[in-house]
Amino acid sequence: MTDGRRHVLERMLERGLSRDVVLDIASNSEVIEDYSADRPTPTALLLGWDKKRPIHVALSIEADGEVAIITAYEPSLDVFESDYRTRRKP
Repeated sequence: MTDGRRHVLERMLERGLSRDVVLDIASNSEVIEDYSADRPTPTALLLGWDKKRPIHVALSIEADGEVAIITAYEPSLDVFESDYRTRRKP
């Protein structure tokens, strides 16, 4: 396991997020921010739910089609509107 993947797993555990929940969100949720122009790899921010808890998962799509989880977290209402999809204006 690479250091980057280990770090992501450690942070998920610190945030009370299981691997299964994050993988389910990565597979079955709504893209709320699409960064397909990002280089070297396209990225996206997804919104999913762990029961009633909103969860954001950021991921990248590698050149070979593999998906890599960048981070997963519970979004803050200081940053996002109550729909958890829309960033608040500064």
